[in-house]
Parts: sequence; structure tokens; C-alpha cells
Amino acid sequence: MLSRRTFTQSLLAAPVLTAASKINGVMLGAQSYSFRDRPLEDAIKAMQEIGMGYCELWQGHVEPKGMKRPELKMWRKTVSLDHFKKVRDQFQKAGIVLYAYNYSFREDFDDDEIARGFAFGKAMGVKALTASSNITTAKRIDGQAKVARLKVGMHNHSRIHENEFATPENFAEAKKGQSKYIAINLDIGHFTAANFDPVSYLEQHHADIVTLHIKDRKKDQGANLPFGEGDTKIKEVLQLLKTKKYPIPAMIEYEYKGPETVSEVKKCFEYCKNALA
Repeated sequence: MLSRRTFTQSLLAAPVLTAASKINGVMLGAQSYSFRDRPLEDAIKAMQEIGMGYCELWQGHVEPKGMKRPELKMWRKTVSLDHFKKVRDQFQKAGIVLYAYNYSFREDFDDDEIARGFAFGKAMGVKALTASSNITTAKRIDGQAKVARLKVGMHNHSRIHENEFATPENFAEAKKGQSKYIAINLDIGHFTAANFDPVSYLEQHHADIVTLHIKDRKKDQGANLPFGEGDTKIKEVLQLLKTKKYPIPAMIEYEYKGPETVSEVKKCFEYCKNALA
């Protein structure tokens, strides 16, 4: 049980950190995959050190490592929800808003495994799930999303494939005939690498977007690069969030190769803050 002093400190930390991470009305945070080189506790400490008040949690930070697919499926179906409530408490104590949970539904997920993803998200109190999913899985996901009343942002990559998310048409196909709970998690770096414009897409489809992933890539399937060195319109995207007041968090996803994770994510964060100045 938390002492009164620790509990009070945790309450005070939240508004301070989130205020510092909300720049001109834009929520800046991190996809915790940025800190994939360390366990969750250390990832949270890194976010605190950088000053990030919002997080989209990568499932790899809360699921057991090294399990084969059947073992992981069983774990997901049987793990106590207390495991996820403790994760929620870790973020609350750190003063970081746990905004979304990345749980990537795939075609080989059965209905129980899909349902459990929503149970995990509800236990952590997130506002949405995000998923590197398949287009054809959207209908099964939608049924569970409506029951849970929790949106799922479909995450795009740059590889053009008939059953993966990469193009505007892929998003439209997945949403066709589904409820409002099938939404979009737009990765602006991957979108650029697939030769699409994230600025115009954001302006046209902002009502369907639950979170953004911020990274910099070159067009034509180009590499991940330090912010400002690629073709991705990071500044323009952030300015659009600012001027239009879209309530969509911008989650930094550090994927380029840098010498040290925390210092590089901090550079990304500073770049975004300057873009919003």
C-alpha cells in the first residue's frame, strides 16, 4: 500500500509532467517501443527523465518474452487482470498518462484472444487500443470493440500488401461496413515511405485517428532517419494538430539507429517541441 506521502507525490507528479508534455495544446508522448532495449520500469524512468507525460504502451513491455505462439496464446487467455492493473498503477505513480495500448490482433487470433485484448485495455484504463493488424481481421475486432466500447486504431506500415495496412485504401477497406470503433493509428513516417501525404490525410480523416506515430523516413520505402533528415512532414503535421486543435496525441516512435536510446528520444522530443513553438 502506498504511504500518504508517496500517494500525494504521485498525484502532484501527473499534472506537472503532462503539462510539460502538452505543447500549445498538442499532446506529445512516446510509443514505449522506443525503449524496447529496456524493461518497462526503466522505460517509464526514461520517459520521466525526458519529460514525457503521455504514452502508448507496446505489448512487448508487458507480455512474457521468449514464449512460443501457443504458450503466449494461453498466457493471454489466463493471465490475471491484476497484472495490467499494476501496470496502470506504475504509470499513474510516475505521472504519465497511459493513453493507448498496442495489442496487435492478427488473423491467427481466436475470438477469446481478441476479447482479452480489450479486457487488458479496460484494466489499464486506456482511451484506445492500437494494432498492427490484418485488414480481414477488422470485422472480428469490431464485434469485440463494440462490446467493450473501446476504439482500435489500425496501424500502417510502408510495405504494400493486400492484407496489411499501408495505403489510404487499406484503411477505407477495413472501415467499410464497420462501426466507429474501427479507427486509425497513423504512422506518418511509414505513410511517407509508402509515398502518401500524412498532412492531407490527417486533415481529411482526423475524426477517425486515435493516435499518431511520429518518425522520419525517406520516400520510396526509404530508411528511418533522425528527425529533420527525412522526407516526413513532421513539423507540418504537428502544426496542423496545433492550429486545428485536433485532440490526437503525437507519440514519438524512435526507430533509427542512434548511439543511445534516451538521448536520441530526447532529441526527437525537443525537435517536436521546437516545431510547435
